[in-house]
Amino acid sequence: MTSGESGGSAPDGASAVGSGAPGPAPRTPGEAPGTGRPPGAVVASLMLGMALVALDSTIVATAVPQIVGDLGGFSVFSWLFSGYLLAVTVSLPVYGKLSDTLGRKPVLLFGIALFLFGSLLCALAWNMAALIAFRIVQGLGGGALQGTVQTLAADLYPLKDRPKIQARMSSVWATAAVAGPALGGLFAAYAHWRWIFLVNLPLAGLALWMVARHLKEPARSPGRRGPVDWAGALSIFACGGVLLFALVQGGVAWPWLSAPSLALLGASALLAAWVVQVERRAEEPILPGWVWRRRTIAAVNLALGALGLLMVAPMVFVPTYAQSVLGLDPIAAGLVMSVMTLSWPISAALSQHVYRRIGFRNTAAVGISLAAVILFSFTLLPHPARPWQPALVMLLLGAALGLFQLPLIIGVQSTVGWAERGTTTASVLFCRQVGQSVGAALFGAVANATIAARLAHAPIPGLPDSLDEVAQALERPGALSRAAADYLRDAVATAVDHVFLGATCAAVAALLVLLLTAPRKFPVLPEHRGE
Repeated sequence: MTSGESGGSAPDGASAVGSGAPGPAPRTPGEAPGTGRPPGAVVASLMLGMALVALDSTIVATAVPQIVGDLGGFSVFSWLFSGYLLAVTVSLPVYGKLSDTLGRKPVLLFGIALFLFGSLLCALAWNMAALIAFRIVQGLGGGALQGTVQTLAADLYPLKDRPKIQARMSSVWATAAVAGPALGGLFAAYAHWRWIFLVNLPLAGLALWMVARHLKEPARSPGRRGPVDWAGALSIFACGGVLLFALVQGGVAWPWLSAPSLALLGASALLAAWVVQVERRAEEPILPGWVWRRRTIAAVNLALGALGLLMVAPMVFVPTYAQSVLGLDPIAAGLVMSVMTLSWPISAALSQHVYRRIGFRNTAAVGISLAAVILFSFTLLPHPARPWQPALVMLLLGAALGLFQLPLIIGVQSTVGWAERGTTTASVLFCRQVGQSVGAALFGAVANATIAARLAHAPIPGLPDSLDEVAQALERPGALSRAAADYLRDAVATAVDHVFLGATCAAVAALLVLLLTAPRKFPVLPEHRGE
């Protein structure tokens, strides 16, 4: 790093390095001789583990009609996704702390095995309730995979090489974004929907064998190891579960200001207070207070929480916009959004050339500033837009967010030692997941309110009477007059514009967090294997 990352004091009494450049490190077990890097088999096993999570996030969606047709349960099928997301989110901090206490390898092996078991159970599900329950089991395994793989990428690579491995991880998600829906559709159309889960079995088995055989963690000093904070883990599960359940169901199963919503939100607040009390008394807390007391980690937590929130706009609402407003088929609509995943890993891989010159914080600030401008530009698209126009916006947005996210993750991982890296990584991923859940609830409410207002003041007769009928009406535009169909498309376009305005505000909030909270130069620790 030419300008380097310094300033502040490094935790645990370690001195921060002014340059942030990696120093010489002795070769440890699991590294390729003479390179200081892990062998290709280790990298392949990490990428395969990440592929399990990435594919599972995309492959199920296209098979939902076949699943519902076979098992029933249309009114609750959204919990196939919400239950999985809930399990991943609430388990991240637990696995992060366990990986710091027990080591990365046993946690990763457990996560792969649990994911494999959950996939098998999903393939054997006999009704929708069973499938949702088994998806939660899958999510508990996915939480271990997602956080531990990211942590191992920082453990096994020196600072100067981390953008390369992180870019490879991003490419896994990019490939899954394109291949997942296609595979899900093929299995559902030409085989059986159960194969979308059965295909995980050989992949997870191979990943399990590769990690067990090739991943060798360097020996660490035992240090001080207190008892596992199971009370804190259960409290976090309960608090996170109730909060996410309230956010997912609010505005869908019942109104936001109804008794169930208020009761669930009140219960989550009480449980949050209980979590604070439990964690303060714990000898080795799952969510230690230092993840919020240290400026760098707290700033990255908040910034990536804002990222999770704003990502709802392109991931959820762009496909809806492309189908309902532009009239594209589901595959073409998915491709409009997916181009973002092409520019993201390229930008992330190149970000090291920027942050070596201007630092982690400033690089992320540049990225999120560009993202704010690009998100706002979506609201300026003509109506009706041509498909290449929102696709171009998504391509540029991916490039901007690649400059934002990766420097923050690499930077914050470089400010802590091995014994705190799992907890730190899990903390920022947890905040991003919570931000995504909040964004889905918030922006869903914004879109619904906008469309409801347009329907209430419509000057044209023959429009749907409720929000539930809007999607059905747009799927069969022939049932509407041309003026009514155009008015309805314009209402959806306006709703999506309002969502993107909200996402722009989230990007501005992330920028302000970085500028006002994050240190100008991250306190990077010396690069050595035995930290």
